[in-house]
Amino acid sequence: MRAPRRPEVVLPPLRPFGDGRLAAEGDYDGVEFGDLDLTAERAPGARFLDCAVRRCAFDEAVLTGARFIDTVLSEVRGVGTDLSSATLRDVEVRDARLGGAQLHGAVLERVLVRGGKIDYLNLRGARLRDVVFEDCVLAEPDFGGARLERVAFLGGALRGADFGGARLTEVDLRAAGGLEITRGLEDLAGAVISPEQLFDLAPALAARIGLRVAPA
Repeated sequence: MRAPRRPEVVLPPLRPFGDGRLAAEGDYDGVEFGDLDLTAERAPGARFLDCAVRRCAFDEAVLTGARFIDTVLSEVRGVGTDLSSATLRDVEVRDARLGGAQLHGAVLERVLVRGGKIDYLNLRGARLRDVVFEDCVLAEPDFGGARLERVAFLGGALRGADFGGARLTEVDLRAAGGLEITRGLEDLAGAVISPEQLFDLAPALAARIGLRVAPA
């Protein structure tokens, strides 16, 4: 199994964003967004290249189809952030606190999600390639119908995950703490788990195929 390729983000000198509003189809190159309240901002199709986004609030923000390239998002927070059909390429997400983030149909390539907690992450139909979730708590993430290639879950927790209809290639679950899969056990072909995880998942796997386990 090949390890995912990690992003190597080296930011240039950045200029501050200022007090303006995000614009639809806005083009942001070498910009630092720091300590901003971007609640309910609407910037579909915006492009962020060589940017740093630090300690910003994105509650109910609409960034559908946005592109984040060679960018760092640090300590961002938000509930209901809409990033559907967005593209994240060579991106680091550090210590995020998100709830109900919508990334269905998104494309993630060479992305590192390190630390933080993300609840109800919607990645239905998304494409993930060379993605690492490291020491991150994912509560009830939805990977339904997604394509995952060279994706690793290292530490943290993966609770109540839905892999229904997903296609997995070289997906490493061995180091995922608290592995819980509520749907899509039959779609885990292409993933690798540890013997201990297999033992924990055995009752659900048996129930799925109609196998009864009873004392002799």
